[in-house]
Amino acid sequence: MRKKGIQLKSFLWPLISLVLINILAYFIHTGLDLTKENRFTISPSTKELFKSVDEPITLTVYLKGDVPAGFKRLADAIEGLSTKFNGLSNGNFQVVFERPGADLNDTLKTILFDSLQRLGINPTNVKAQVKQGEQTEETLLFPGAVLTGRGRQIGIDFLEGQSNLNGLESLNNAEALLEYKIAKAVFKLKQDTLPLIGYMTGNAEPLDLRVYDLIEKVMKKDYAFRIVNIDSVSHIPNIFSSIVIVRPLKPFSTLQKIMIDQYVMRGGKVIWALDGLYASMDSLQRSNGSFIAFDLGLNLDDQLFRYGVRINKDLVQDLECDKIPSVIGKVGDKPQIELLPWPYAPLLRSHGTSVISRNLDNVLSSFPQSVDTIHTPGIQSEIILNSSDYSRSLQTPAMVEWKSIKNEEDLKMFTKKDIPTGILLSGKFKSLFANRLSVAEMDSLQKMQGSPFLQSCVTENQMIVLSDGDILMNSVSESDGPLAMGMNSYTRQQFANRDFANNMLFYLTGGKDVMAARGKSFKLRLLDKGKVESEKTFWQLINILVPLMITIMMAFLFPWLRRRKFAIVK
Repeated sequence: MRKKGIQLKSFLWPLISLVLINILAYFIHTGLDLTKENRFTISPSTKELFKSVDEPITLTVYLKGDVPAGFKRLADAIEGLSTKFNGLSNGNFQVVFERPGADLNDTLKTILFDSLQRLGINPTNVKAQVKQGEQTEETLLFPGAVLTGRGRQIGIDFLEGQSNLNGLESLNNAEALLEYKIAKAVFKLKQDTLPLIGYMTGNAEPLDLRVYDLIEKVMKKDYAFRIVNIDSVSHIPNIFSSIVIVRPLKPFSTLQKIMIDQYVMRGGKVIWALDGLYASMDSLQRSNGSFIAFDLGLNLDDQLFRYGVRINKDLVQDLECDKIPSVIGKVGDKPQIELLPWPYAPLLRSHGTSVISRNLDNVLSSFPQSVDTIHTPGIQSEIILNSSDYSRSLQTPAMVEWKSIKNEEDLKMFTKKDIPTGILLSGKFKSLFANRLSVAEMDSLQKMQGSPFLQSCVTENQMIVLSDGDILMNSVSESDGPLAMGMNSYTRQQFANRDFANNMLFYLTGGKDVMAARGKSFKLRLLDKGKVESEKTFWQLINILVPLMITIMMAFLFPWLRRRKFAIVK
């Protein structure tokens, strides 16, 4: 009996331990991240955000069914993240996977698809194999999700900001951005009031269809919005979380500069998207194939210099650029047109660690200038946009010609690397007008703005300076009207300008901590195709012969060991 009791205990204890471990695993989700890029580690700011979720919210993901392996991997990553988010939020975060349009008739499917697109989830065509051995068929896939809670819905497009041409790399970047995109949606869902964005006018800034996408698809979509004529107000009030200055063409007066300066000193954020030179495609098309780019004289150099940045009087060219139609000859009496690279339209990116532009597709520009940072005490600068490794800058006044690259010798001139074109400035800025105004002028300003003149920022502040206003503008098609920001009107390829604008505004209006999750970068470790082809036979033999040899060896080894162990010793 005693022996049976011992055997029963030896059986029960492992069973009880196993049950307890499973119960603990259900309530406590933890693990050890051994990946080099911390793939499975949640950033501290995201943890705090989900710990503050005190109401049920649901993430409905539209990646269910027969989808390609890359999207299946994306769905698995979402499920893994959601499990962690559920634990951090004490069960308030739930995830549901659905196949959009399943069990719906054509009419209801159309309504659902339209609603998803209105939420910002864009469809993509993918080829999937329904059954092994059968041919592939093209299906419409919505690589996104809808976050629901507090009586609101927010759409998440997992491929937003990624190129459709990069395949696996785009999906890899999308996976790296999952934490950020879901956290950003939760952050917006928890906001009680929307930040107010001001679009500044008064210096010939565009206010037509060329900024339709910026205003309608970016500012009005996620923020409260107001157009502000700087000459119609006594000061820029602090109700504005940020103001945006896009491609002014007229010089700024001293009073206008003081108003912007004091807005910054009181903690206001500014996005400067400036064209310092008179250079545009309209100018080129109106001319006979060439024009002189010259200084617009915006009268902002001293103010930007004081804040820690200088926009140079040059034009940046890049071999990694967009394409435009050009006449290359004639067939009979008809011109022969071909899409050729246009070096004055560089495809900009960030080679640094900026959370604003990391893991983002290229940003399309037009006639950008180089930007220098100035050593300013208390101010930190970070490059958020720069050129490629094959670029150059032309000093002005410069002749802009339709055919800017004429021969191979010109190609050898593109030797500069990573020319900065966009800068994020952070710190306590000093006023340009400190110790320059009389007592009477400061008293007058105090009456106008309702607060005393400030010689420096009251708190840490940020601003962004871009050397090209066209980054935030869109083309206008005669047939289709305003296009998306960063879309080539000829090829209809869309670059990441809209996503870049979204990131800038979100960063400046309170999303800085959430954007820390954008710092993740997953390295795509692909097999060397050449090496795979050359060593294919060797590794095939290894995979076939080694398991067979191990099996045969064990077949001889175990009987020998058994005979040796139980052999009768005489």
